[in-house]
Amino acid sequence: MTSYYFLLAVAIIILSTKFLGGLSEKVNMPQVVGALVAGVILGPSVLGVVTETNFLAETAEIGVILLMFMAGLDTDINEIKKNSVSMLCIAAMGVILPLIGGAACYYFYFHVDSSDFNEVLKCVFMGVILTATSVSITVEALREMGKLNGPVGSAILGAAVLDDIIGIIILTIVSSLKDPSVSIISILIKIALYIVLMAVLAVILKTARPKVDDLKDKRRVCIYVMALILLVAFITEQYFGIADITGAYLLGLLMSTFEIKSYIAKKLTVPSYLFFSPIFFASIGIKTELSGMTISMLIFSVLLLLVAVLTKILGCGLGARICKFSTSDSFHIGIGMVSRGEVALIVAQKGYNMGLLSGYLFSPIVLVVIVTTIITPVLLKKFMK
Repeated sequence: MTSYYFLLAVAIIILSTKFLGGLSEKVNMPQVVGALVAGVILGPSVLGVVTETNFLAETAEIGVILLMFMAGLDTDINEIKKNSVSMLCIAAMGVILPLIGGAACYYFYFHVDSSDFNEVLKCVFMGVILTATSVSITVEALREMGKLNGPVGSAILGAAVLDDIIGIIILTIVSSLKDPSVSIISILIKIALYIVLMAVLAVILKTARPKVDDLKDKRRVCIYVMALILLVAFITEQYFGIADITGAYLLGLLMSTFEIKSYIAKKLTVPSYLFFSPIFFASIGIKTELSGMTISMLIFSVLLLLVAVLTKILGCGLGARICKFSTSDSFHIGIGMVSRGEVALIVAQKGYNMGLLSGYLFSPIVLVVIVTTIITPVLLKKFMK
C-alpha cells in the first residue's frame, strides 16, 4: 500500500526551513543556516518527526545539481580571464593548505592506520571538504562597505570561483579512487575523455548561442535547459565516474555567456528555492547525528574549525602576498575566503553517499559551515573599516 508520509514530510520541511531561514536573515545570517538548523531539529537527533527516505535523498540530489548549475551560471568568465594569474595563485594556496590541514587533523586525531587505503581516502576527503569556499555572504558584506568592485573584492570573487573548480577536480579524483579496482591510468583516461566531451559540448553551445538568445518563446528554453542539466549530470556520473555536480557546474559555466542566462536563472530559481533546495539543506541537517556529539567529537569539531579558519586565511593571504598585494589586503582576502557555506555541504553529502564520510562527522562539518559563515562578515567589517 502506498504511503503518503512523504507529502507530510515535504510540507514540514518547506515550512520549517523557510521560517527558520527568515529568522536567520533577520539577524544578518544567511538563510542556509536556518535551513540547516531546521533539518537538525526535525531529524532523529531532536524531534524525530522526519527521517531520511529514498524520495528525500533523490530529491535532495536534484537540489544539489540545480545549486551547482546556478553557481556556474553566475560565474563571470571575463573577470577570471582578466586577473587569472593572481586569482589562480590565491585559489591554489587556498586549496593546498586547507586540504593538508583537514587531512592532517583527521589523521592525527583519529589515529588513522596509514596502511588502510580507504581510511587514508577518508583523511583526504576531510581536507577536500575544507577546500570549499562560499562567498555569497562575503559579497553582501563587501557591498555594504563599498569594497565589492575594488581589488580585494574582485580577487576574492575570482579566487573563490577557481577555488571551487580546483576543489571539484580533487573531489572527482578522490571519488574515482574510492573504487580500489580502478587504476590511476583509467581515471586519467576517463578525465581526459570527459574534458573532450565537455569541449565538444562547449562548441555546440557556442554555435547555438545566437539562435537560443534570439528565441521568442523563452519558456521552452528553460525546459530544454532543465533536461540538459539532468542529462549531463547523469552522463557525468554514470559513464565517467565523475561527480554529477561537476557536470552541472561546468554546464552552468559554459552557459554563463548566454544573454538569456538571467531569464534561465530566474525561472530555475523558482523550483530550486521553493522545493529542491529546502529539501537538500534540511536533508543535511537530518543526517546530522547530534547524539554522537561526545566530548571527543566536540574537541574534534573545535580543532577542525580552527584549521578551517586559519588555513584559508594563511593560504589565500600568502597567495595574495605572492601576487604583490599589500599585507593588509592579503589579510582581508584571506578573511573573505573563510566562509564555507553550501559548497562544503554539497561536497560532504557526496562523501556520505560514497561511504567516505560517516554520519556522526556531519555535526563537526555543519558546525564549521555555520560558524565560518557567521564570523566572515563580522571579521571583514571589523578589519576593513
